[in-house]
Amino acid sequence: MLKNASTLTKSIVNATDGEIGNVEDAYFDDVAWAIRYLVVDTGTWLVSRRVLISPYSVVPPLASDAIVNVSLTRSQVKDSPDVDTHKPVSRQHERAYLGYYGYPPYWNDAGLWSMGEYPLIPPAGLSHSQEERDQRESDVKPEDVHLRSMKNVRGYFVEASDGNIGHIDDFIYDVDSWAIRYLLVDTSNWWPGSKKVLIATSWIDRIDWLDSRVFTTLTQDAIKQSPAYDESTILDRDAETRLHDTHARRGYWNKEG
Repeated sequence: MLKNASTLTKSIVNATDGEIGNVEDAYFDDVAWAIRYLVVDTGTWLVSRRVLISPYSVVPPLASDAIVNVSLTRSQVKDSPDVDTHKPVSRQHERAYLGYYGYPPYWNDAGLWSMGEYPLIPPAGLSHSQEERDQRESDVKPEDVHLRSMKNVRGYFVEASDGNIGHIDDFIYDVDSWAIRYLLVDTSNWWPGSKKVLIATSWIDRIDWLDSRVFTTLTQDAIKQSPAYDESTILDRDAETRLHDTHARRGYWNKEG
């Protein structure tokens, strides 16, 4: 199922033995286009401390837009490595975080999540040996971190191949794989009588982080012809197919498996 990532904001996060706090933000991977961590404000419980929650720990399916259940105890969360959410998350911090919880590093394999497309911890017999993990770790440069704040990226201008078309209003993600499938673009600052449209993340050409702009290979006219996105309805495969057919693009579901 596909949902707007903004529905996660303010969701209550429940551990196995009580409430942890509320989702404040999410960090996504700008290469694989996947949500890697939820940023949770613990409020007065941990003196306004913010902690990271990995999709590895989220109990599927998501209970609702207002509740996220995780397979962690409050004590585990309390003792988890600190993170300064005002600074970029380093690979060193990720290693410490994932090591603390015993989660496999997602960057070590071709799959979206370690050895697969879903954030599932592989059985011990299927995991990589320590020697393999050490070798893969040595191949990852410390600077190869591509985590971005969703809160910060909302509002980025979106550039078609021939000019501006609007700004990012939201992200559409798969609740099972946590893959970001689309950017929801508001065209109101470009096109009178505007509409909100979807741009598949596979149609993104590049991102200028310094200038806060996202570039797509689509033209302005192509986006103008794109079907409007109705946030009150469920984005099903038929709607996705119509969108991809409009732009003569192959769907991501035809490239997998």
